[in-house]
Amino acid sequence: MDVLSSRLLIRPIDPERSRVFYRDVLGLAVQREFGDPESPGTVFFLGNGSLEVSGSPGTDAPSGMVLWMQVRDVHAEYQRLVERGAEGLREPQEEFWGLIEGWIADPDGIRIVLVQIPEGHPLRRDQRTF
Repeated sequence: MDVLSSRLLIRPIDPERSRVFYRDVLGLAVQREFGDPESPGTVFFLGNGSLEVSGSPGTDAPSGMVLWMQVRDVHAEYQRLVERGAEGLREPQEEFWGLIEGWIADPDGIRIVLVQIPEGHPLRRDQRTF
């Protein structure tokens, strides 16, 4: 398979509340908006991917889905987001695999894992052999 592009789609219970959360609380940049101007679908830049918030859910909020977002300073971002109204689920801590993770939730309860890769962690080293 030759994947040219990809996007994660969220069908929130309250689309406007979720758009406000991702745009104003998380501070994600808008890539584009489409559809009904009264209730537009919104695509956000998400690092090297995209996050689309549009439509409405078929049933309840998604179960088992987690967004993983790498940030430069997980402690500062976690604090900033909780102060802006994000629900804090777990303060940042170092995991046994060496990454530092803090957890928050979006308005529909989707867990967002904020991750910092510490200096010296294998993910920061060039694994290619020369």
